[in-house]
Amino acid sequence: MGDYKFVPDEEGFIPRPSHADYTYRLKYNISASSGGGRSSARETIGRVIAGAIAEKYFKVHYPSIRIVAWVSSVGDMTFDIKEPKYGDLRNTITREVVDETIVRCPDKELAARMIERIRGLAEAGDSIGGTVTCCIWNPPVALGEPCFDKLEALLAHAMLSIPATKGFEFGSGFEGTKMQGSQHNDPFIMREDGRLGTVTNNSGGVQGGITNGESIYFRVAFKPPATIFKDQATCSLGGADAVLKAKGRHDPCVVNRAVPIVESMAAIVLMDAILLQRHRAAVV
Repeated sequence: MGDYKFVPDEEGFIPRPSHADYTYRLKYNISASSGGGRSSARETIGRVIAGAIAEKYFKVHYPSIRIVAWVSSVGDMTFDIKEPKYGDLRNTITREVVDETIVRCPDKELAARMIERIRGLAEAGDSIGGTVTCCIWNPPVALGEPCFDKLEALLAHAMLSIPATKGFEFGSGFEGTKMQGSQHNDPFIMREDGRLGTVTNNSGGVQGGITNGESIYFRVAFKPPATIFKDQATCSLGGADAVLKAKGRHDPCVVNRAVPIVESMAAIVLMDAILLQRHRAAVV
């Protein structure tokens, strides 16, 4: 029957560890009967549909905009697209290249090791987390608002609303904290097309919450899926000791499935910011 069934005995109900069963019950006093309800990634289908509509809008009005996400880590196995051995891949990567492996990591050798690790954990009844990196090329300038609606804040809000997310890193992120100002600053240069650009883009395409025309890039962390097939010592709502072991079909890792969701949420945020800026320009 799987993990999802009606439990008339409230005190005997065993909430799944690190899942939303307990907090949803605290908030709504009900349990979802269909696989975690709104905490399930099933709800993201609407986001992906909306993202597809946003990208159709880009193709008509901003055809140079390009959004690509990829798996940048599974557990402690990391793909850093900025490494010299990958050449200009950070500027030429496409969704077709990302989709060449089921794990959606562009380094095929590393992808094979990631797949082997995930399959091994699946056989052991366990799970693992990872990260997804996303880049937006050729975004319009002047998107984003000062203070609360800075573009990176809007992206963080959107990404952290995706199920299983646990972290968000923008531009140089936490690595930037190890640098000095003289190393981290983005000196300006004049591009061949006559616009100002930056040398390093440590800012990730956003300064003061507003886009400067450089590529926008960020990374999203996803936890290991909470539902696993190992015996877990826990307790019921009534406080009685219990052992829980999941049933049914559950992913041992979600990062490869998260790639199109991250791309879609990025497109939605970007289109919203574009429409707001277009309105402002029209009013002014």
